[in-house]
Amino acid sequence: MDFLELTKKRFSVRNYKSDKVEQDKIDYIIECARLAPSAVNYQPWHFLVVISEEQKQKVRQCYNRDWFAKAPLYIAVCVDESEAWVRKSDNKNHADIDAAIATEHICLAATEMGLGSCWVCNFDLDLFRSNFQLPSEKYPVAIISLGYIEKQPEHFSTRKEKAEIVTIL
Repeated sequence: MDFLELTKKRFSVRNYKSDKVEQDKIDYIIECARLAPSAVNYQPWHFLVVISEEQKQKVRQCYNRDWFAKAPLYIAVCVDESEAWVRKSDNKNHADIDAAIATEHICLAATEMGLGSCWVCNFDLDLFRSNFQLPSEKYPVAIISLGYIEKQPEHFSTRKEKAEIVTIL
């Protein structure tokens, strides 16, 4: 499968089978995230792979949706801003950008492995930090639900045409 085909197959999944995700697939996905590029190669991330039922319940408290609760696995992408590169001209910390790159690597790797994923950012950040006792310098950027897809959607969301989003100078 080439990269364009992979990107066409990736979509936000909200309908998971209860099947457990194999450890070798989890390892592959995390390796892809680990190798993601980051500003100045600082790699300010930390990945919480949430597999146990007790820990999954803690994640679900932070984003209470029926479809989300059915995912067999979660990966939370956390960052430490003190470990990230900061652009000098405006003091923009790139931790969130680095986390976004790693998050999409996770989603694409999951797709390659025959899994579905959904990137969630609308969760209770403070409850998550409390539930997982994150130190003050670390915070979660995204929670990714992962698992085998129960049902493929009948259609994918439409995308803007190239002419709408590209300017050639």
